[in-house]
Amino acid sequence: MEILWVLMALAMLAVVLLPILRRRRSAVGLVPAGHPDAADPANYGFAREEELDIRMPGPDQDLLDVLDLVQRTQDYRGAQQLLAGTEAEGERRWQRVQAFAGAASLELRQRPGGVGETPGGQWLRVWRAEAPKDAERGAAVHAEFLVQQAWRTAAPGTDDFRIIMEEAKAACGEAALLAPGDPIPYIVELSVARGLAYPRADFEQLWLKILDRAPDHMGAHLAALHYWCEKWHGSRDLAYSFAEAAAARAPRGSLLAAMPLFAVFEHLPEVNLVRGFYQSEVVTKAVHGALHAVHAARPGDPMQAHVRHLLVFFLVRGERWAEAMNQLILIDGHVGALPWTLSPDPAAEFAVYRALAVAGYEANGGSPATLPH
Repeated sequence: MEILWVLMALAMLAVVLLPILRRRRSAVGLVPAGHPDAADPANYGFAREEELDIRMPGPDQDLLDVLDLVQRTQDYRGAQQLLAGTEAEGERRWQRVQAFAGAASLELRQRPGGVGETPGGQWLRVWRAEAPKDAERGAAVHAEFLVQQAWRTAAPGTDDFRIIMEEAKAACGEAALLAPGDPIPYIVELSVARGLAYPRADFEQLWLKILDRAPDHMGAHLAALHYWCEKWHGSRDLAYSFAEAAAARAPRGSLLAAMPLFAVFEHLPEVNLVRGFYQSEVVTKAVHGALHAVHAARPGDPMQAHVRHLLVFFLVRGERWAEAMNQLILIDGHVGALPWTLSPDPAAEFAVYRALAVAGYEANGGSPATLPH
């Protein structure tokens, strides 16, 4: 509760300080993208805005190659084989399940089908028909596909939304029965729990099943955090408590230490443009935890990119230009992560923050020559 009161106080202070900060933005190099004084990100080897990949937070060439093959041939077997060779408990398999489900969902949205027309995403329907007991792969992708369909095509609270979510819940249950030790069906159900507003007791039972199978799964923790943030609007301290508990028990090399930063992001106040807020004790502590997490993370952890993207957001807002640039050189080229995906144009949103970081860095004496690569 103490964190919540601090955030509320800072939000009130923002109303008073915002006009002052606006007058002095030019003095610290915080200039909008396209301003004549803004430095050119191309000088640092950054990708052009139109080259930014909005599908994933970081590189996964195997996934991209298989996605291209599946969508070009409408043959699901490439996806089946890739998931079969991906560790079940790891973050990468969860990300790949999301990617295949998202690809099928977007295909269906682009080609809904009609009289004499084959709807998009047909390869997933064929997969489920030909391999109904393929729980570790096809069943999990199908369940995630239904979840994404619900959020993309229906408004929460409507009958259509509830019907699709109930179907997704049944699909999660089927996949879990076919593969009892697999955490993925239960992680998919976390989004169902959020959409159908599971009672707290039911959610906690679901969460215990995940902890039994993959206790350090970062993606699962982020999905659970969304439940706490949306379900318990009057008790936001529960979300902070959940994130801080996860960080406290994080094993060495785990990115769970970055969870408090995601909790802060989920509860940003309406007025959040003031530098003082982003340099506050609450935000600074969460940023430092996330910086430590990515520094100590296991090599190749696919969740690193998620944390680094969110760090760029907070570091730029806090005018910590050099640190923001250090993160940008590690993630540039991919923007499929928070906070950019909340924008209708993720690439453009990312490009604005990148331009601000470059301008601020150079206004304080930085240059391409001084940035470590």
